[in-house]
Amino acid sequence: MEGLLSRAGPVVVDVASGSAGAGGRKIDPRVAEAVKRYWGFDELRPLQEESIAATLDGRDSLTVLPTGGGKSLCYQVPPVVTGKLTLVVSPLIALMQDQVMGLKLAGVSAAAAHGLQSERDQDELRAMIRSGELRLLFVAPERLLSAGFLSWMSRLRIGAIAVDEAHCISQWGHDFRPEYRRLRELRDVLPGVPLCAYTATATPRVREDIVEQLGLVDAKVMVGRFDRANLIYRVQPRVNAREQVEEALRRHVGKKGAEGGGAIVYCLSRRETEEMAEYLRGRGIEARAYHAGLDADVRTKLSSDFRNERLNVVCATVAFGMGIDRGDVRCVVHATMPKSVEAYQQETGRAGRDGLEAECVLLHSGADVIRWKNLMSKPAADGTVTPTEVLTTQNELVESMHRFAVAARCRHRMLSEYFGQAYEGAVEGQSECGACDFCLGELEDIPAAQEVARKIISCVARTGQGYGAGHVADVLLGANVERVRRLAHDQQSTFGLLRGMGRDVVMSCINQLIDAGVLARSEGEYPVVTLTESSKLVLRNQTGTGGMGEGAVRLVRPRVMVEDAGAVSGAVAGGGVRVKSKRSRASDLLNDADREVFEALRELRRELAKEREVPPFVVCSDAVLVEVAQKRPRSVEELRKVKGIGQRKAEEFGEAVVSEIAKWSKGQMGK
Repeated sequence: MEGLLSRAGPVVVDVASGSAGAGGRKIDPRVAEAVKRYWGFDELRPLQEESIAATLDGRDSLTVLPTGGGKSLCYQVPPVVTGKLTLVVSPLIALMQDQVMGLKLAGVSAAAAHGLQSERDQDELRAMIRSGELRLLFVAPERLLSAGFLSWMSRLRIGAIAVDEAHCISQWGHDFRPEYRRLRELRDVLPGVPLCAYTATATPRVREDIVEQLGLVDAKVMVGRFDRANLIYRVQPRVNAREQVEEALRRHVGKKGAEGGGAIVYCLSRRETEEMAEYLRGRGIEARAYHAGLDADVRTKLSSDFRNERLNVVCATVAFGMGIDRGDVRCVVHATMPKSVEAYQQETGRAGRDGLEAECVLLHSGADVIRWKNLMSKPAADGTVTPTEVLTTQNELVESMHRFAVAARCRHRMLSEYFGQAYEGAVEGQSECGACDFCLGELEDIPAAQEVARKIISCVARTGQGYGAGHVADVLLGANVERVRRLAHDQQSTFGLLRGMGRDVVMSCINQLIDAGVLARSEGEYPVVTLTESSKLVLRNQTGTGGMGEGAVRLVRPRVMVEDAGAVSGAVAGGGVRVKSKRSRASDLLNDADREVFEALRELRRELAKEREVPPFVVCSDAVLVEVAQKRPRSVEELRKVKGIGQRKAEEFGEAVVSEIAKWSKGQMGK
């Protein structure tokens, strides 16, 4: 799948390629001291160093790091070093609250300004501003751009402006928000203050749009690796969504150790979230539905329960997730294809934020494309109609997502290439990534692929190369639909040649041929499938599937193709689906004793979090618990050596952690 190519623009620092980075300069000792003291890290990732340095140099910048890549630290460190306030523009209250709680536990003065603040919170905010101790202030764009707030802000000693989720400013992005477009007004109110944008998902086109729309001057654009190596991607045709979702969840929900944790099931409609949650509860999996139609108090409680690990499975629309920073989400399932690759990247990015292994399952059907296009073309609740230009962009994004779903290539490679990067994560001695359905061998060759390809090519030719993939599939399947009859394509010799093969399989084959250059797809609102020079080579080739002759074709499908929906669970379970990838993970290093310590520490973390009224992941991540369980420190001083344990957390939680480990060790001696 091709990425969107950018025009000549700002300098891009791509850490993974070594074109620039920390190696070119010595890290500021003030930064090193702050990172160690407050966040417990002995070093930063190269791109984090570059991003922080740009802000400290007073330079505008755009930092693109994948979810879980540490982009928040890029704007949290500078105010601690300079002693000046950083204003953070953030789109969701939940996102602000989680970050504020985490910063306070680390010993950094932070606050948020929003409409749900209590009087006590407002008094605390005013006091921190008067004293000059406040280092980070989070605010929504609507609140920030109000006349009174802008006037007040102009009188503060602000060192930098950080725009989080910056892709929201671009109409080419997947989550366009018009209110973000006004943020360039900050230039007039705060002249000379560096404006720094941050996002996890941005193609080259979106990156250029962010720079232009924010009015960034001489911006340093830094792009990290989009590949999330700890995620296992699985893509399956949707046969029976409920049973397929259940199958995926049972590989994680209720499991002990670092393999267990939370799960999110994304559905397209409110009704589907409720039906899915009800089905799962009936199957013994405690799940709850979350969507915008619920009462605000109910949504708040569900979100709180999930963050605080009182609820582990949420069936949700896309209204859920952006503000959820829970680190131990081990499974994300899309029961319906998302509306863009960017949305898919961001939503799957909510899995494995702590760096440990997690699984992402995508169920898809050709009908998903039609549903999304119909939804996006409808007027909003207030009657607003989506501008034609924006709608065209959205349709293009849906088509790109569909091509990803039906392709037969390494998923990690496709995602990297979509965002304009060469894939460099192939595992030595293995086929590509070793962590997706294609590279794990969960796809199988379609029998007589050469003959199938010839039939598809012939159908495209005989119907005049003027129709989309869906219509070509209908003809090949012998579908009794009005359009096929009206065009007399039911009279063609190719009508029904692939009858009984399954629409999803035929659509997948067509898209695989397009992906391989054997067929082409035109641009525009109504793309049609056409022939290429390679089409002739395939028609002439006589070697068959697996042959080495010119024009040989390979077509694949998921190894589990179940016609009987009721047999899905058993078939999937018996189909050899592995939870683990072929890569080594930190969670694999936990032996039985480590797992016992890990579970004891996880329970302690819940208690400590409850006492402080914060989510457990704010206390520390599962990745930190894994290392503590492995090293089993016997003193607070030893605990300080664990990556991710800062000075403040060691002082506040250290004795309790060391005591818990000692208690476990004493119990072992008595066995």
